[in-house]
Amino acid sequence: MAEKIIMFFRYYVPRFLCPNLSFRISRPSNRHYHKLNHNDTQTQVSVKQKPSSFITDTEIQSEFSHHAPGIARINNGSFGCCPASVISSLHQWQLKLLRQPDDFYLNELPNGILESRTVIKDLINADDVEEVSIVDNVSTAVAIVLKQTAWSFVEGKFDKGDAVIMFRCTYGAVKNSIKAYFLRAGGYAIEVPFNFPVTSNEEIVNEFKTALRREKGIGRRVRLAVIDHVTCMPSFVMPVKELVKICKEEGVEQVLVDAAHAVGCVDVDMNEIRADFYTGNLYKWFFCPPAVAFLYCRKSVMTHLDLHHPVVSHDYGNGLVKETGWVGTRDYSPYLVLPSVMEFVNRFEGGAEGIRNRNHDAVVEMGKMLAEAWGTNLGCPPEMCSSMVMVGLPACLGVLSDEDAMKLWELLCKKFSVEVKIHYQNPKDGELAPITGYVRICHQIYNKFEDYCRLRDAINQLVRDGFNCGNLEIMRPEEVGPTNDR
Repeated sequence: MAEKIIMFFRYYVPRFLCPNLSFRISRPSNRHYHKLNHNDTQTQVSVKQKPSSFITDTEIQSEFSHHAPGIARINNGSFGCCPASVISSLHQWQLKLLRQPDDFYLNELPNGILESRTVIKDLINADDVEEVSIVDNVSTAVAIVLKQTAWSFVEGKFDKGDAVIMFRCTYGAVKNSIKAYFLRAGGYAIEVPFNFPVTSNEEIVNEFKTALRREKGIGRRVRLAVIDHVTCMPSFVMPVKELVKICKEEGVEQVLVDAAHAVGCVDVDMNEIRADFYTGNLYKWFFCPPAVAFLYCRKSVMTHLDLHHPVVSHDYGNGLVKETGWVGTRDYSPYLVLPSVMEFVNRFEGGAEGIRNRNHDAVVEMGKMLAEAWGTNLGCPPEMCSSMVMVGLPACLGVLSDEDAMKLWELLCKKFSVEVKIHYQNPKDGELAPITGYVRICHQIYNKFEDYCRLRDAINQLVRDGFNCGNLEIMRPEEVGPTNDR
């Protein structure tokens, strides 16, 4: 009875006290989940705000006032951002741990992780919260999936020479995991090429289908496909639903979608994508502090695969959800702020979808502005862009290698206070006057028009000064800091 009274005051009294808000059914806190039936845990949270309560531009800037001043941060895709209200929640969780660690680890942590997993389940439209595990990074999730493929070779379930198929643009850390687990165990890697700039989804689909059928035609057994949802460099949105469908039709046993950039950046729906595994970071485009990510495993797959966290701890063998929920004493606070992130996201008109649309439209507009200013082009059609766009750089800058791209990145950061990723693109055979340098610009809600003007003017100044990457020495790594995230 006491629990019912608490729920009444928490979920129904606000209807009378807050007449300016209209409510749909809300789910109760996860601390009550063990006393509720299964259907109750599936209920989604949605608060529909009226326009007067939406966040203002001034409030947005206040939420990110901790950002270093004077820096054009247009590289949100690499390390993300976290608003002040979520940072406050993070600190509160950290204090709970430090104040009474026994109670925190035994009671607060399991309940908090369940609540965050439920938020993720709703975000990605999974069928069951048990399909969702929280991890620290996509790299960890990829290791979980690839580790079981390595054991499949050892135990004779896979044969030497069985293959994994991926695109050439697969993220470097993921390729290294494939080397460490799949190839070292006896597997073979198929890398699918594609031309960039990209003009249509059909190009990607046809290249993938051709490579897959060619390998099958020579008797190759393809055990695993690794597919990006939003590629890193060069960046564009993959036709992931079509690619997963092809894999299923062609007999690929397992499909892993690397969606490091997806949640908060594009629409994500597990029942439409139909992948066996899907993993995404939540600190890049969904306002979480680093580092928190998730691994979705379709329930039908989990029943016959032996999945384990690469860090073995006390819950080994008790199921992946249990193993990922405890990997030793550490700060789990980033895992626990998802409800606070949802509160922040719901302050925007349209919620997460509204933010995605706003960022997409803005980054395309800024990309077109830069391309016109530099006399170049976008790397893909607007409909294949997420909240990131590739824009061609003037050829006279001489970006002719990955090292040149790094030189230009360093120069823009150190001399012009512009944080942005630079990509070197191999020219096509016989291509005349190719654009080999591209800049990847991002748009997040804190960005302003002036950020992109600073990048535009910096490149224009370099062109006027006759700058060429071939005449610039690369800086030492300690002078520029970490550069290896997406």
